Amino acid sequence: MSSHTRTTSADGTGGLLGRMESWLMPLAESVGKNRYLLTLRDSFSMIMPLLIIGSMFTLVASFPITAWTDFLAATTVGDYTLKTLIAIPANATVSLMSIFITYNIGLNFAGYLGLKDRPSAGIVSLASWLILMPQITSFTPEGGDETFEVASLNLEWLGAKGVFIGIIAGFLSVALYAWCVRKDWTIKMPAGVPPVVARSFSALIPMAVTFAVVWVVRVVFVLTPWGDAFTFVYAILQLPLQHVGGTVWSQALVYLFAHFLWFFGIHGTNITDAVYNPVLIPLSLENASALQAGMALPNVINQQFEQLFATYGGAGSTLSLLIAALIICRSKRIHSLAKMSLLPGIFEINEPVIFGLPIVMNPVMAIPFLLVPMVNIFATYAVMAAGLVPICNGTLLPWTVPPIVSGFLCSGWQGALWQALMVAVGVLIYLPFIGALDRMYLKEEAEAAKVASPPAQGVGGSPVEAHASREASDIDIDSIDLDAADLKDL
Repeated sequence: MSSHTRTTSADGTGGLLGRMESWLMPLAESVGKNRYLLTLRDSFSMIMPLLIIGSMFTLVASFPITAWTDFLAATTVGDYTLKTLIAIPANATVSLMSIFITYNIGLNFAGYLGLKDRPSAGIVSLASWLILMPQITSFTPEGGDETFEVASLNLEWLGAKGVFIGIIAGFLSVALYAWCVRKDWTIKMPAGVPPVVARSFSALIPMAVTFAVVWVVRVVFVLTPWGDAFTFVYAILQLPLQHVGGTVWSQALVYLFAHFLWFFGIHGTNITDAVYNPVLIPLSLENASALQAGMALPNVINQQFEQLFATYGGAGSTLSLLIAALIICRSKRIHSLAKMSLLPGIFEINEPVIFGLPIVMNPVMAIPFLLVPMVNIFATYAVMAAGLVPICNGTLLPWTVPPIVSGFLCSGWQGALWQALMVAVGVLIYLPFIGALDRMYLKEEAEAAKVASPPAQGVGGSPVEAHASREASDIDIDSIDLDAADLKDL
């Protein structure tokens, strides 16, 4: 860390930062160890490969080139169009995401509760969710007037609409299951029974108790105006949260808080993503479904908006910072760091910049680090809401996809062009601040060079005198210890 950031502790600013750090660190540590948030983080991380692969098939089936979509619609294989066949992997992954999420919630939450039989907990979570799910679907045939009721599961609840009830059912059912296990309400098998069989019997009573309680909850909801728990949770919790979380103000507030934590060396996005991703991902999947159906995309704010257009190169949009540093910085420290960090930054990896420049606890860089993402968020929202840049199409991409490529895949050539423009805007914002830090580091490097390289000549100016002066300066006066015998010899 620079001497500037070290010495700030002596003034009011440093004292304030120290007090804020002492308050934030325990808070972030407790949040980071929260088993519910950790379960959400782990569960969504586990299904991201499925969602990314499924989204790519959706993108291929609905790529915004008329000639391509016409070709897919006109080409048939047996009784199916090529577009329908390409969409099958998306229907088996993205459209069924709530199944995977619900199982993962039970599996991971059991681990944080200390249960040994985690797969059984995952089954408890999934089965409880299915018990609560409506199992009668009403539909009206195309061109008909009469509505029929069919014993079936509504695919809407298996997709994005069922995420929140899956989370709630997973947490509550596994908590009850774990309570029964701790009460030792289990069937003990003889020692010679294979472990797999013993585990299945030990889970029997806790599962039965859990399913009975969940069934009672299902019956109670039949007596309410909502008719079932799924409709209740979606109407009362998920829909309002998506409306609030899907606003530009919520996006800006979440990102401001995440970057505030980053400033103190806390991985802010890990904390906020655990809470915010359950809101953003369903919004993205709604866009993907609309794209597949050929409808207008409903949600400007979604997971791709946050991941691909709020920052470039990682938290703080540090790709712009690196470009600015390479343009104007002359200090060895910044220039070498920028060259080393540019390639990782293109792929959204920026820890070398965060901790090497540093940005952590560096008041000089705090302003642009917080400001640039806010500019990106509000400017991008404005152009997408105005229709100048297409809304993100719901394609979930790996977070390491570079800017311009990611913009093209999610928002066409307009998205790629807009990303390049916003990176340039970020460069302009960072320039004066990185320039000020560069001047500080240049001064430090100059002072360090003076200390490392004393004048080549002595007082008299001759090389001999300079050599003698250096030899004399090397004598350690404290090490001279003359006794009486030495003085007599002199």
